[in-house]
Amino acid sequence: MTTPIREKIGDALNKAVDEEDRRGACTLRLIHAAIKDRDSEARAQGKERVGDDEIVDILARMIRQRETSVTTYEQDGQIELADQEREEMEIIRTLLPMPLPQKEMEAACAEAISAVGASGLRDVGRTMAALKARYPGRIDYTKATAVVRDLLR
Repeated sequence: MTTPIREKIGDALNKAVDEEDRRGACTLRLIHAAIKDRDSEARAQGKERVGDDEIVDILARMIRQRETSVTTYEQDGQIELADQEREEMEIIRTLLPMPLPQKEMEAACAEAISAVGASGLRDVGRTMAALKARYPGRIDYTKATAVVRDLLR
């Protein structure tokens, strides 16, 4: 069974290869390899393969790695390499699920508070765990934490 993000990655890779987009094809192959590595780890633990939530984590980590690289390259005056990293980040971002708009994110926070029975600031962690489980990769967790804290005060 293929997951939607896996299909999206495969389709994007095929398109990049057909269009002879070297940067896109290389970036997508790196993503594919990272997912295959994680699948191998999952099989070693008795699972079939990683799900979309773990793929979103892989993609988010790849973006963070490139953000760090951009900063380093810019500090070293290697603007061309920084630009390449930015291009790769944009390719990766196209694969992530669309983030929830602010109003929907606020409603999701209120719903999660209700679902876990949160009543005070000590319940922020449980509420955030519920949000992460329901909306993997679709919420800016820094902003959501602030909303949850405001709602629980």
